[in-house]
Amino acid sequence: MAQGSGDQRAVGIADPEESSPNMIVYRKIEDIITKMQDDKTGGVPIRTVKSFLSKIPSVVTGTDIVQWLMKNLSIEDPVEAIHLGSLIAAQGYIFPISDHVLTMKDDGTFYRFQAPYFWPSNCWEPENTDYAIYLCKRTMQNKARLELADYEAENLARLQRAFARKWEFIFMQAEAQVKIDRKKDKTERKILDSQERAFWDVHRPVPGCVNTTEMDIRKCRRLKNPQKVKKSVYGVTEESQSQSPVHIPAQPVRKTTKEDIRKQITFLNAQIDRHCLKMSKVAESKEPSQQRVKRWGFSFDEILKDQVGRDQFLRFLESEFSSENLRFWLAVQDLKKQPLQDVFKRVEEIWQEFLAPGAQSAINLDSHSYEITSQNVKDGGRYTFEDAQEHIYKLMKSDSYARFLRSNAYQDLLLAKKKVSLGRASLPLLAL
Repeated sequence: MAQGSGDQRAVGIADPEESSPNMIVYRKIEDIITKMQDDKTGGVPIRTVKSFLSKIPSVVTGTDIVQWLMKNLSIEDPVEAIHLGSLIAAQGYIFPISDHVLTMKDDGTFYRFQAPYFWPSNCWEPENTDYAIYLCKRTMQNKARLELADYEAENLARLQRAFARKWEFIFMQAEAQVKIDRKKDKTERKILDSQERAFWDVHRPVPGCVNTTEMDIRKCRRLKNPQKVKKSVYGVTEESQSQSPVHIPAQPVRKTTKEDIRKQITFLNAQIDRHCLKMSKVAESKEPSQQRVKRWGFSFDEILKDQVGRDQFLRFLESEFSSENLRFWLAVQDLKKQPLQDVFKRVEEIWQEFLAPGAQSAINLDSHSYEITSQNVKDGGRYTFEDAQEHIYKLMKSDSYARFLRSNAYQDLLLAKKKVSLGRASLPLLAL
């Protein structure tokens, strides 16, 4: 996406509605973000972290953010601070540097602040052509951190089919942006890449996540008609603007012209077109490609973050009557995404199913993890089972995952008839 005020109209920025509920929320969040980044008033410490053979620039930890929120907003409950942080992250103002799911964790996870250019208060409404250029640009850069996730690869394939006639233009735009990006400083490029990715995580979120930017089309229509006549329950009509002598009399309503109707139709069609291609609800393919199956063997994390991979792994464990560990891990992951009012109830359900004495699907925990978890259950927070989940993760990684890779189930998937990969299938289109 081009970064400049002159290009904002080209990518579909709408006129801001300063009085809209969303805009009021954005302004409040931006006040918090501004204070959070102000070093003079005790903001969150932003630092560059050294890792093996590389540096991670301009990051903060989830713990630092949660502690700052509790201290500066007078929040006593850490759960409330985490919830507020998750709401801010969901709007795209803060984002994890290594995850497409925009949530806040009270741990050492690294987060980065979004650039003001990408803030939702700028009323972005990016088109699918912009998304296609972004995904195409990612495929041109041979960087592990820019590799497309499975849902993004499927989105790109859908967009290639939808925009087959104009794919040459999209490809040229992506190529031009890549050339510009290569001239930038390495550290700056790394930060901008992550900020652009976070922008699209907000506007084209991971399947299963809520798109916080979507607005009901009926609400958009009402905003266009602020002088609409109200009707009371008794059938008496009244103007939305007061006729009190204290107020200035309302101006006579101008008669609607054909031009007004045409503009309204154009606006509504643009809103409908935006929702036609539901990028957030991409159906998973029933038969995984060979490349996808090979990735499951790279690491345990690869199979866990792939929905189809998890399903295949779960099916294998069920055949061995040992699926309780994975089901517990998935239940804890789901718990972290639950609304605050449902968290305590869900904590109790997980405890009764997997950890309570006589549990139907009891898991094997060491005494230390069990003791910590049993104490955490009394508070009933989203991260009650963090220690238990970490223990189960290590067990599955060292035992169940290794057995799955050696199993006939996995070998059959590897030896299945090789499918044409996405990259090869897209070559004719890219060559247009």
